[in-house]
Amino acid sequence: MTDKKIVIIPTYNEKENVEKMIRKVFSLEGDFNLLIVDDGSPDGTADIVKRLQGEFPDRLFIIEREGKLGLGTAYKAGFRWSLENGYDYIFEMDCDFSHNPDDLIRLYDACAKGGADMSIGSRYCSGISVKDWPIGRILISYGASFYVRMVLGMRIFDSTAGFVCYRSKVLDDINLDAVVMKGYGFQIEMKYNAWKLGYKIKEVPILFTDRKEGTSKMSSSIFGEAFRGVIALKFRKIRPRNKII
Repeated sequence: MTDKKIVIIPTYNEKENVEKMIRKVFSLEGDFNLLIVDDGSPDGTADIVKRLQGEFPDRLFIIEREGKLGLGTAYKAGFRWSLENGYDYIFEMDCDFSHNPDDLIRLYDACAKGGADMSIGSRYCSGISVKDWPIGRILISYGASFYVRMVLGMRIFDSTAGFVCYRSKVLDDINLDAVVMKGYGFQIEMKYNAWKLGYKIKEVPILFTDRKEGTSKMSSSIFGEAFRGVIALKFRKIRPRNKII
């Protein structure tokens, strides 16, 4: 029986990238499906996706939300939809090609063949593997993951990574209602939940390349939320969703 695989991509003003990304993912071996979660992009991103649904009716799906509601809530909506629709492996990635879609296969293999419950496309597990970022951005990103390791004791070198594969049982076990961070702190919080629940996590080295088209969504408030949220995580009890009273 073939594993059901779906890639969740949140979008906001990604008209330059979304069609190219959809066609690239569907060109890969392995029958990946795609779920776009669009936060009311005023540039017509959702219209492009809906046009392409006619070409890929059983593989391309979209959730349209009104307003820019945050990365974390977009992924949680996508996770819930994917679990309800019976997917075995659920991926998350960016739309801007900073994550190479070819690496989806390596992330899948790390779980399906390598025994991991969660695999991470990691920029920092084999040195620093980032292209076209200014040195200041690299230092902030690398420093954030170092900070997370020191505070939480979680041995993950790229805790803010947004290129991830989950076995469905991991997402089914995490209490998504209790995941509160919305920006890049959401990525830390999800990895911390999986780690505390005892799941096997494997980092897969990738080359991260800065976006060529479109506009970055990074802001100082996103880093501020992550910095404060990591301290709060240290004192939070993590319980499986099905054991919460």
